[in-house]
Amino acid sequence: MIEASGCGRAPSPPSNENFPLSSNVNGGTVMALTNTKTLVTGAGGFIGSHLCEALVRNGAKVRALVRYNSAESHGLLELLPSDVYDQIEVVCGDIRDTKSTSLAVAGCDIVFHLAALIGIPYSYHAPFSYVDTNVNGTVNVLQACLEHRVDRVIHTSTSEVYGTAQYCPINEDHPLQGQSPYSASKISADKMAESYHLAFDLPVVTIRPFNTFGPRQSARAFIPAMICQILEQPAVKCGALHPFRDYTFVEDTVAAFIAAATAPGIEGMTINVGSGKKISMGALLNRILSRMKVQKDLVMERERVRPDKSEVMELICDNRKAKSLLGWSPRYSLDDGLDIVIDYVKNNVQRYKPHRYGV
Repeated sequence: MIEASGCGRAPSPPSNENFPLSSNVNGGTVMALTNTKTLVTGAGGFIGSHLCEALVRNGAKVRALVRYNSAESHGLLELLPSDVYDQIEVVCGDIRDTKSTSLAVAGCDIVFHLAALIGIPYSYHAPFSYVDTNVNGTVNVLQACLEHRVDRVIHTSTSEVYGTAQYCPINEDHPLQGQSPYSASKISADKMAESYHLAFDLPVVTIRPFNTFGPRQSARAFIPAMICQILEQPAVKCGALHPFRDYTFVEDTVAAFIAAATAPGIEGMTINVGSGKKISMGALLNRILSRMKVQKDLVMERERVRPDKSEVMELICDNRKAKSLLGWSPRYSLDDGLDIVIDYVKNNVQRYKPHRYGV
């Protein structure tokens, strides 16, 4: 989805004077967020909604940018507990629009840029939309942050930018390869963020999550798509099951974002965030079936399979940089996370459409 709207502030590099030190994220030393003015673009999305919730609970003042729509929907923010939701300033806009983006950024200390078009299958059908949102929209966010002199920008990348691994685990020096229009657009966005740091000294940190999963994620993603089919369908329709992935629970991913917003001396860096553990999609599906204590027939559905040269075969994270610079490491095991998501989908199955495949 796409997002945008307003917060702003003063001098460039963050200092201890701006953000007092406190011990927090996963045992690492980070800087306090209490009363810090933050903007989250893409706040109505999966990770964005969890990030907004965590920021509120960490004492930050949160402005949430959601894509304008005539239904006045705030996306997944509307599922947050009322005591959290009521503390969030929700603004509607679009990062593709320069003015609404600037208004959203004005007055903020820290900007978390998560707004993007994210569905890989849809990028085969609408590549221009991905360039417009993920590249041009990101430039609008970076330019607004530069003009309003925010203290730090957290730009969201994706492990998809690496393409099929040339070596594993994948560290931040691994070559980039655009194996889908989506990943190509994110490579471009990452490079724009890099350029704004090198050319204009914008204090940008790029976080590169590997596959994040958790409650509220849509059936566009593998794990909830499989769970809702297991619950509701006689057989499970799936795509390729031989690729390997690295799954991280959403609360761990969010902890890395918060650490990246506050850890000193990391401006200009790109940091991988993942568990460092690999599992094939087939083994993951069997793990889900096992934890649900269910047996189902599996049916390969051609429309769920990526074009041959576009499929990314292996994405496994080298997370040593996140551990050393952010004091971050994942706290949730895969099984712990799966149990939470299984329970969530069971209790919210009406939100899903297990009978159809949506790109």
